[in-house]
Amino acid sequence: MILGFDPGRDKCGIAIMDKNRKLHDHQVVESPKITTTITQLHQQFNINLIVIGDQTTSEIWEQNLTKIIPEKVPIIKIDERYSSLEARDRYWQIYPPQGLVRLIPPGMRIPPKPIDDIVAIILIERYLNSKSIFLN
Repeated sequence: MILGFDPGRDKCGIAIMDKNRKLHDHQVVESPKITTTITQLHQQFNINLIVIGDQTTSEIWEQNLTKIIPEKVPIIKIDERYSSLEARDRYWQIYPPQGLVRLIPPGMRIPPKPIDDIVAIILIERYLNSKSIFLN
């Protein structure tokens, strides 16, 4: 199982996906609750790879993750440029706009809740896409 992790100061996005791209969990977690949440997810899903965004606070979070999951789980940094924009578009694919929001042009729609978990999903997909390039 792969843990996608979008690090942040106040909140972080988390996703759990297998190598067949089946999504098992995704959530936005307040930063102080990350240790408990990831510990529970590791017990439930047996995480064997962590994919983390390479921008905001990633160095600090990388060190923290090695303490949260004490086993030698590899941590791969992924370029997260433009992932927030991609996540915003993906949000509207997952949760199609309803009511008057449908009338707003897609590029101007703002999701009504944090999308850090969708960024974490995108990070895992970017990792898996990079692996499939080398396999083909």
